[in-house]
Amino acid sequence: MNHATEVFQPLQGDDPPVVAGYRLAARLGAGGMGRVYLSHTQGGRPVAIKVVRPELADDPGFRRRFGREVEAARRVRGAYTAELIDADADGTPPWAATLYVPGPSLTEAVARRGPLPVPAVLWLVAGVAEALQAVHAAGIVHRDLKPSNVLLAADGPRVIDFGISLAADFTSHTATGAAVGTPHFMAPEQASAGEVTAATDVFALGQTAAFAALGRPLYGEGSAIGVLYRIVHDRPDLSVLPEQLRPLFARCLAADPKDRADLAEIVDWCRQRLGADADAGAGPAVWRDVTGPEPTVPSPPPAPTRVLPQPPTVTQPWPPPAAGSAERPGRRRRTALITAAAVTAGVMALGGLLWAVQDAGNKFRDWVAGAPSTPGPDTSGRSADPSTATPSAPGPAADAEGRTPQASESSPTAAGTPRPIGRVLQRLDAKSSLSFEEPFQRDDREGDIRFDCENTGCALESDTSVFVQMFTDEGVSLDECRLILAHADRRRWPLASVPVGGQICVRHASGDIALLTVQTKSTALPELAALTMDMTIWRRSAT
Repeated sequence: MNHATEVFQPLQGDDPPVVAGYRLAARLGAGGMGRVYLSHTQGGRPVAIKVVRPELADDPGFRRRFGREVEAARRVRGAYTAELIDADADGTPPWAATLYVPGPSLTEAVARRGPLPVPAVLWLVAGVAEALQAVHAAGIVHRDLKPSNVLLAADGPRVIDFGISLAADFTSHTATGAAVGTPHFMAPEQASAGEVTAATDVFALGQTAAFAALGRPLYGEGSAIGVLYRIVHDRPDLSVLPEQLRPLFARCLAADPKDRADLAEIVDWCRQRLGADADAGAGPAVWRDVTGPEPTVPSPPPAPTRVLPQPPTVTQPWPPPAAGSAERPGRRRRTALITAAAVTAGVMALGGLLWAVQDAGNKFRDWVAGAPSTPGPDTSGRSADPSTATPSAPGPAADAEGRTPQASESSPTAAGTPRPIGRVLQRLDAKSSLSFEEPFQRDDREGDIRFDCENTGCALESDTSVFVQMFTDEGVSLDECRLILAHADRRRWPLASVPVGGQICVRHASGDIALLTVQTKSTALPELAALTMDMTIWRRSAT
């Protein structure tokens, strides 16, 4: 089996060749937070570069949390952790670099070879417990310890993603009191949105070790809701575990956090069972049997070749012949003036373009389609045309079906601007959808806009429409949606960076434009995830 082929994937067209001076050699994987690449330090040490997804990077709240978690993770020093060596929470995009661990995750190792033997489980528990000691000493609770966050190197396990992934989790899970973590490996207090402490990581350590010993999650498979219910209400069946390990699991998986073993006690318990092997350093031999041969890490990509400018070729003696000498300086001066004028014009055009883009929001609020170009009695010049109304704007009360009185028909205004059709508190979940035609809210998945949480995070998706999120706290007008949608092509929009109150412009293939304003958002548990949104539609308004 060629591990290098499995682990190291070639860079794709949308992958950057360099991140903050780190030249990328291969793609290692992707997750909810972003993509991970292989790179190297200046001295040739392999590192893993995690690059944050654009929609998270656009969220100021995420950047603040990411920065705090990075600063905390810098303090973690341990033999069984993948050390954070570099990061920039303010970068474009934000990124973090950790030492690269040449080995599979515990998930991959179990999938390839099945459950681990008892000595390997003991070495695993001792190493991960030491890693958690280092993490806790830095004031961090991991919160998401699981088999995929434990890498198996030739000399022992390494714990990754301590703290940093928490920033993304809080961005994605916006419901008040929502639990953060992976359901199959949560502790009872975490599953019920209670207080999370160092003992929470001990419970996750017991579950992770049980997975290694069984080859499957201790609390079974199935929906996240069912697993969480069993974690909170049922005692784990320890009879399925190797008998010599049951006392350890009983202490780690106690329902009450106060009854769980502490990490120093766990390390000591494992070393006693390993006996002479622990003192003789027999761990690496165990890991070689579990992980197989170490993959060959690709070399750093070659530095780009620097092309030095070549001196001009002299085609005539110097000084030039006298004939025509009076004409050449004038021609050179004219050429220089023409070049300078062209550069100046280009700079002015670019400046005008930047000013136009920056001023577009204000202009379009004051100059809507069909409105007069000069202000009326209102000195602000802001149009009162109803086409600029948003779902969140104050207005007449909606009826029982969510319709506003002004939205009963879509007849044009006197100036030719389409009248908005408004619907409030339209619900989207795994079984419903929204349509641009009546009925707007559907109890099936046949509408134009659907809500999906089955892939990498929750998102809006459509076969007929494109989306663009508006990053503003003010109401969005029809003309602003027109402008931002002019070149849009994304039919799936992740919701991780869309807060309550966030606004999304949508363009249907028919030319209809809609504005969605998020009123409630609950995405902590995919099976129960749902949105409610206000929806405004302008008919045939794309041009």
